[in-house]
Amino acid sequence: MKKYEQLFYDGNWQTADSQVFSDVVNPATEEVIAQVIQATHKDVDNAVAAAKKAFPKWNTTAPKERAEYLEKVLAIIKRRQTAIQETIIQELGASKQFTKNAQVPLSIREMEATLAEFATYSFEETVDNAKIMKEGYGVVACVTPWNYPFNQIQRKITPALLAGNTVVVKPASNTPLTAILYAEIMEEAGLPKGVFNLITGSGGDAGDYLVSHPDVEVISFTGSTEVGKNLYHHAATTVKKLVLELGGKSAMVYLKGGDLSAAVEAAASTVLDNQGQTCSALSRLLVPSDELEQTKQLLKEYYATIQVGDPAEEATRVGPMVSESQRKTVLEYIQKGQEEGAEILVGGQVIEGKGYFVEPTVFVNVTNDMTIAQEEIFGPVLTVVTYDTVEEAIELANDSVYGLSGAVVGPTEEAEKVARQLRTGNVIVNGGKRTAKAPFGGYKQSGLGRENGLYGLEDYLETKAIFL
Repeated sequence: MKKYEQLFYDGNWQTADSQVFSDVVNPATEEVIAQVIQATHKDVDNAVAAAKKAFPKWNTTAPKERAEYLEKVLAIIKRRQTAIQETIIQELGASKQFTKNAQVPLSIREMEATLAEFATYSFEETVDNAKIMKEGYGVVACVTPWNYPFNQIQRKITPALLAGNTVVVKPASNTPLTAILYAEIMEEAGLPKGVFNLITGSGGDAGDYLVSHPDVEVISFTGSTEVGKNLYHHAATTVKKLVLELGGKSAMVYLKGGDLSAAVEAAASTVLDNQGQTCSALSRLLVPSDELEQTKQLLKEYYATIQVGDPAEEATRVGPMVSESQRKTVLEYIQKGQEEGAEILVGGQVIEGKGYFVEPTVFVNVTNDMTIAQEEIFGPVLTVVTYDTVEEAIELANDSVYGLSGAVVGPTEEAEKVARQLRTGNVIVNGGKRTAKAPFGGYKQSGLGRENGLYGLEDYLETKAIFL
């Protein structure tokens, strides 16, 4: 078992002020695989001070030169893909196939897309006698979640650094090893001292202290809506900019005349891959009432092919929940669904033995006011809701405090018409592929701001007008 005793700031691995460590647990075996230092407030102060000191020079570094540093980072990520994948499997429990096909490749695609867009981006323009210029804010606190431990760091630091900001990253306590690996990559890329900094520690202590720090100008957070709401209080102290990517309870709307098998598979995949621990998962499947029986049959057939088990095995589709507490949360939602009258079609049980496993679960006879249809479960649980008219389907899809993602499967013209009426930041129509140049982010309580491409860059830029 390895012990990580240092933090990365001011361009070096530094001895922490703290002597407190937290365990990193492999969720498939429940074994402690590492211990990671927990930063004190003094450690956070040092990391923020390093970022603040580095900001003026980095902010005035030519955009092309900033991009060249990020190109080096990208090249190292490509070279070290295997090590990154193995680390994610060990501490998150994501399956080998999903980690290899999605977790790390997603980071590469998004970096490539942002750098390609950035190559032609102009930081200055003229309007009448005014010169309009854009520049970095200063120090950005990047607080990242455990479900995509590598790419969620990438999504924040790539645009923040290209915009001219410096960053302090605080990763989730469940998955700090991937973040430490990211810091090693940044060190190898040779960024100037203080531009990238990493602290490890609990969200309730080190994280709260970081986002409240008077020298932090921007809080960039991905995680639960509950925590996102609390960040408003931290931001208020010095009127910090907030960039929030929060929860979701997204709907897959199947329309008559579409490919029902495709709709079923698309929705199910999002709650099976990564064990459903994905904010944009299509966890509500909306189907016409008279096609429910066919939907149930297709779901049974699809789920019969799914293998649950050791995430390091090639054949495994579904691994464990990230932690015992997350497994407990998912099981409580499954129990709640039964208590409120929903029927389990598939799964619904804890899997005995080592590891935080839960059977992939499908509920039918679900009404949209049930807890399992309204709250984000963040596990391998799919709810099937029926409707009688297209207007009702749209109303049901929009009947949520969230608005992060969504999908429609149906006749092309009608499907696009429905997609335009969904109050959500992203909608996939008939299996359309996401492009990393397009914005990702949510309506309503799913967050503030956007990620990816130039849309993500804009959130990290201040605008100044100089009148000549």
